[in-house]
Amino acid sequence: MQCLVLVLGCLAVLGVVPAQRQVSVQEGPLYRTEGSHITIWCNVSGYQGPAEQHFQWSIYLPSAPEREVQIVSTVDSSFPYAIYTQRVRSGKIYVERVQGNSVLLHITDLQARDAGEYECHTPNTDERYFGSYSAKMNLVVIPDSLQTTATPQTLHKVEQDPLELSCEVATETLQHSHLSVAWLRQKGGEPPVEVISLSRDFVLQSSSEYTQRQSLGEVRLDRLGRPTFRLTVFHLQPSDQGEFYCEAAEWIQDPDGSWYAMTRRRSPGAVVNVQPTDRDFAVRLETEKRLYTAGEPAEFRCVLEAQSIPERHFAVSWAFNSSLIASVGPNAVPLLSGEFAHREARGQLKVGKESDGVFVLKIYHLRQEDSGKYNCRVTERERTVSGEFIDRESRRPKNIPIVVLPLNNWVAKAPQHHQLLPQGHLESSLSVEVVSNSSAVLEGDDLHVSCSVRTAGPQQGRFSVIWQLLDRQNRRSNIVWLDRDGTVQPGAAYWERSSFGGVQMEQVQRGSFSLGIFHSRKEDEGQYECHVTEWVRAVDGEWQVVGERRASAAVSITALETGFAVTAISRTPGVTYSDSFDLQCIIKPHYPARVPVAVTWRFQPVGTAEFHDLVTFTRDGGVQWGDRSSSFRTRTAIEKAASSNNVRLSISRASDTEAGKYQCVAELWRRNFNATWTRLADRASNLLEIRVLQPVTKLQVSKSKRTLTLVENRPIQLNCSVRAQTSPDSHFAVLWYVHKPSDADGKLILKTTHSSAFEYGTYAEEGGLAGRLQFERHAPGGLFSLTVQRAEVSDSGSYYCHVEEWLLSPNYAWYKLAEEVSGRTEVTVKQLDSRLKLSQAQGNLSALETQQVQLECVVLNRTGPASQLVVEWCVWRPNQPEQEALARLGRDATVHYGEQAARNLKGRLHLDSPAPGVYRLSIQNVAVQDSGTYSCRVEEWLPSPGGAWYKRAEGTSGQTALTVVRPGAALQVDTVAPNATVPEKAAFQLDCSIASRSSQDSRFAVAWYSLRTKARAQRDGREEGEEEEEEEWDEEEEAAEQRGPAERTALLRVGPDTVFGAEGGPWEGRLRFQRLSPLLYRLTVLQASPRDSGNYSCRVEEWLPGPQKDWYRLTEEEAAPVSIRVLDAGSTLQSIICSNDALFYFVFFYPFPIFGILVITILLVRFKSRNASKNSDGKNGVPLLWIKEPHLNYSPTCLEPPVLSIHPGAID
Repeated sequence: MQCLVLVLGCLAVLGVVPAQRQVSVQEGPLYRTEGSHITIWCNVSGYQGPAEQHFQWSIYLPSAPEREVQIVSTVDSSFPYAIYTQRVRSGKIYVERVQGNSVLLHITDLQARDAGEYECHTPNTDERYFGSYSAKMNLVVIPDSLQTTATPQTLHKVEQDPLELSCEVATETLQHSHLSVAWLRQKGGEPPVEVISLSRDFVLQSSSEYTQRQSLGEVRLDRLGRPTFRLTVFHLQPSDQGEFYCEAAEWIQDPDGSWYAMTRRRSPGAVVNVQPTDRDFAVRLETEKRLYTAGEPAEFRCVLEAQSIPERHFAVSWAFNSSLIASVGPNAVPLLSGEFAHREARGQLKVGKESDGVFVLKIYHLRQEDSGKYNCRVTERERTVSGEFIDRESRRPKNIPIVVLPLNNWVAKAPQHHQLLPQGHLESSLSVEVVSNSSAVLEGDDLHVSCSVRTAGPQQGRFSVIWQLLDRQNRRSNIVWLDRDGTVQPGAAYWERSSFGGVQMEQVQRGSFSLGIFHSRKEDEGQYECHVTEWVRAVDGEWQVVGERRASAAVSITALETGFAVTAISRTPGVTYSDSFDLQCIIKPHYPARVPVAVTWRFQPVGTAEFHDLVTFTRDGGVQWGDRSSSFRTRTAIEKAASSNNVRLSISRASDTEAGKYQCVAELWRRNFNATWTRLADRASNLLEIRVLQPVTKLQVSKSKRTLTLVENRPIQLNCSVRAQTSPDSHFAVLWYVHKPSDADGKLILKTTHSSAFEYGTYAEEGGLAGRLQFERHAPGGLFSLTVQRAEVSDSGSYYCHVEEWLLSPNYAWYKLAEEVSGRTEVTVKQLDSRLKLSQAQGNLSALETQQVQLECVVLNRTGPASQLVVEWCVWRPNQPEQEALARLGRDATVHYGEQAARNLKGRLHLDSPAPGVYRLSIQNVAVQDSGTYSCRVEEWLPSPGGAWYKRAEGTSGQTALTVVRPGAALQVDTVAPNATVPEKAAFQLDCSIASRSSQDSRFAVAWYSLRTKARAQRDGREEGEEEEEEEWDEEEEAAEQRGPAERTALLRVGPDTVFGAEGGPWEGRLRFQRLSPLLYRLTVLQASPRDSGNYSCRVEEWLPGPQKDWYRLTEEEAAPVSIRVLDAGSTLQSIICSNDALFYFVFFYPFPIFGILVITILLVRFKSRNASKNSDGKNGVPLLWIKEPHLNYSPTCLEPPVLSIHPGAID
């Protein structure tokens, strides 16, 4: 404690004493709703005493702002007033201790009457009061106006059905607040799962269960108008079953910048039952047989058995010996791998889709190495909103093995003994007629020529038939022949075609032979001649020719590419965003269905120089998308007319991506005899330019001008109104600017993008505006508000908004359609008008030294409740040219002393504030030099919106004249003892009685004096032998005392601090001092002698403590003299002996040792004589003689002679 006092003393000398205890409470005002649970924190620092401090909470109601109503205490259970007792006991109001110096006040069910100013007070545990012991904050209780409305219902849905639910959220809170809305799903007693939510910062988010579906667009939350929030789940899943409800929260920003959810509301729920569909499916693989010959065709059918196949998406993959042959996606485009892709290109293999549930793999010409196991796998895929596919279940049937045998040897080469016969050989009765199915056919059609043989009589032998072709260059070639044994062999030029079944000859019936040319080509055009030879067996068994005939028929073949042309047309060369347009690719001439035409739409985007393939309708009816056509797939449909090869390309939701030039390219294909394909020709159409235009904007922004004047720390409300918009789905980006007179251009404050994201401008970040801005969108396409909280003078300027209208393009990309600038709002921010007022009352005050003086400085009015005051006390002392600063109480409760005050007053000054607006200066132990004219000067400081403090006003109070005087002297001394006569050697007393004193705090210094004349002094100096002249001197002394002044000789002095002075010489060793009472002092003189006779008096000095703890003499008073006469006892024997030390010892001291030695000698002699008799009488048991020490009594003084006594029993 002494160290603490020293430290405080040193700080006082330096002029700075820091505050010790500091109580802080949560910054207000806080806005909370009725029925909510509120917590208010309070902590204390800089305290002394135990680590665990106690807290007391009180409230000042608006109806009685000066009356304290106690709520709850951590130390006193009886602390609450009656209106709060029940709520405290039931636990609805309680204090939670966070740490020893920090607590939280909880009010669980907030009521309207709980609004007011709350005070947190900490009882003192310090050794002295210094610092702040309480802090206050305001709580505003507002009605809970948040409402959520939804239709309670029970919905029965089927898997993959869409779900739409709406919830209306409304609030009537007057304060600026934000809303957050969340849709949740709950199953039974499980915790709710967040489906999707819109945060108070307008950010969409989902829980982990729905994050992927939200990113794919499967789950959406749309705001329709101001109050309606719609949840959309496009493809329900069985896991989505449960109760769906929306939960809204209203948020408000506290003064410390944090956001607090004032209230939450849950809407009635909608119970959604999701009936799972029969998603299971089965797959089987079929084929006609399992044993084939090389060259034969084979067909495998993968049959899918499932429900609602057209509404579902399946992908099929074909495998041979576990190696992938091809895969076909939901878009029916086959992708072949390895060698199978080359065989497919040559027409030897085909992968296709016969119907929704039948997938086909065709191998037109089997090879021996095709022997093995074949299989297919079917995978169900789910299509998302974005058009992407997700794999689901997969099924695979059992493998089907096949065996391919090699070709027979008889078809390896033509026989050598059969020779062509020249024309005009042996005449016979044969007649031959050749008939063709058509004299003119289209290339690729099948050509059938029949040869009929007739004879005049019955047929006797056999026929051999040779088919020949005479082309337009008169070149003859053998096609195929049939010998008499029935063996058919193709010609050298037709061997390969025949092996693939492209050339076939057969005997339909007796005498009728047919030639079939399949997949005819242009080179097959010419004269088809049938040469028939009749054979008969001779007697020797050999075959002989008896006749031969020939006939022919001309066949004309039209080439496929003849007249092949392509034209592209469109009826909508210019479209608007989100419109649809069609492109027609017209193929001429009209080809039969067997003639495949591959059509490819090519696209050149605007601003590029190259075309790229968009989509191809392949020759086998498949659709193949280009590598750079991903953006077209979900919005493009391609359709081929059933009656023609015309291909229509339909594009919906047009955007900039689809703008450019389109071209149709057609490829004419022919199927060869070996099942391969040959591209005969390709044609490119004319170019079609499609222009995709943005919609015409209808954006209109209010141009009205406003002038706004307000005081600082008030909010600046800025509005930006959109009067007209292009589309109900328009989104807006709003850029807020401020223009200062010193700047050439406006500076960006805040930008809110079309997606409701916030971006602060450089001016806002550097100027400290970022933490004071609040943006709100009141209605879609309607009113936008920007609030600048806690306005500063520097915020003055011209404000305006720049509005950009954004629309969602068909490819789900946002684009800026238009922009417009609003009218300006001229804002002028002023400082608060000063309302500081001090009491000007004048006063006069008188005080005695060492008293305490209190001076008050009363602040009658102040500019604002949040202002802080600096109070400085000054004094104008007499004969001083300037005022002197005594003490200054800072805003942070720190006390600074003036230089003179710190040196002279030495801790006698104390500043405190007993009541709001009252500041008191206390001067302890006032001194005369404290007199002067006192006044206080008050500075009022206000917080700027940025948190800095500035001085707004100052004033001086009325003056108080202080006069300090010392107390008046009232000391009176009486002599209590009268004149006295005492015998010589006796004692006499000198009393000094104080009848009255000036102050109860006074102390006294007392001194006794002997008053003698000079004649009396000379008499005392005579020799003792001159006693005969005593009487004469007495008479002379009386006469001298009447003639001359007396000499003062001090007997004893006792100071005010009870320190004794030296005793007077004649009385040294004979004085005894006593203080019988605070006002009565006594001096006793021992061993009086005639020389002590005379007059005695006492003098009293009254001392008082000064303001600086020093003592000063106020007055002194001397009592009337007292006469003391000591009688002389004369010369006696006793006095002579006692007066001479040598004589005293000779008479009283020396005889005693001599007498003692004599007695001891006698006793020793006697003792020895008795020992001798004892030796002779020891048997009789006679005790020996023993002697006790004699008692010797004497007085230590010389008044009585010593007495030697021998008591009885001393000698036995």
